[in-house]
Amino acid sequence: MMALPQLRTVTRTQGNNEALKTGEVTPRGFRFDFEEVPVLVHAFRRMVRGLEFDVSEMALTTYLVAKAHGARFTAVPVFLVRGFHHGAIFHDPASDVRGPKDLQGRRVGVSRGYTVTTGVWARAVLREEYGVDLDQVTWVLSGDEHVAEYRPPANVVPMEPGGSLEDMVLAGDLAAVIGPRPDSPALAPLIPDSQEAGFTALRERGLYPINHLIVIRDELLEERPELGELVFDAFARAKQLYVDRLRCGAIDSPTATDRMYRRVLETTGTDPLPYGMEPNRAVLEELLRHAVDQRILDRPMPLDTLFAESTRTLIA
Repeated sequence: MMALPQLRTVTRTQGNNEALKTGEVTPRGFRFDFEEVPVLVHAFRRMVRGLEFDVSEMALTTYLVAKAHGARFTAVPVFLVRGFHHGAIFHDPASDVRGPKDLQGRRVGVSRGYTVTTGVWARAVLREEYGVDLDQVTWVLSGDEHVAEYRPPANVVPMEPGGSLEDMVLAGDLAAVIGPRPDSPALAPLIPDSQEAGFTALRERGLYPINHLIVIRDELLEERPELGELVFDAFARAKQLYVDRLRCGAIDSPTATDRMYRRVLETTGTDPLPYGMEPNRAVLEELLRHAVDQRILDRPMPLDTLFAESTRTLIA
């Protein structure tokens, strides 16, 4: 029997793809050769700059920027990570920053690059829900962009070397910082009850942000056009097992992420991790709009151009 092709693959182990790692679900027509990259964003950069993987998890806006600059990979509509970003903006409660509007005319730190997906969604919350004029904020970056060709707008500047965004907030040099939870207990979310604010946005506006998807090297898709559908199918079957376990409360030691997806399921009554272009059209088009508004993209990109042809009508 002919050996099945092995695709060098990177994706962080999480509930909706764990069955692929354990072998409970196996793909049809190929095999995943998983490589574990402890810091997942390093894998994004390796894929963007060196096409090091055949199949890779990737942050959504990183993908959009890479695609806009001619990257030779294409997504399948497998949306591995979703969440709310009201809680990603931190300030010092002892400072004079009391609410989102206080950020205007000030400097705000952004963990890593301006195009980081969490930053895009968090700035969208500031603009859409709190009326913050994003152009009146100077965004201070702690790192560079995965897509080296990208050039940010004039109100985006690098951090001075040798410091940290967290220390700059505590010193009053920054009004706030967007990113993962800081180490210092002195910093707190700027938006109170941020998790509840996220679920309110879900109920009232249908806002349910996507963070990560899956991409495949174009060379492989050109050799085997059906590969996109096969990759989608494998991830979809693994996800369904996870959602079934969420529904019946059969997950041992659920994580905060598991609990969030379970609450989304209870709030909406539907699959908390829908895959497919059509079920996610509204949120994808919203992110494209924010990316243009924030001058991450020059213009919106047609959704059809973003997903492998064999996957555009698939839903799971």
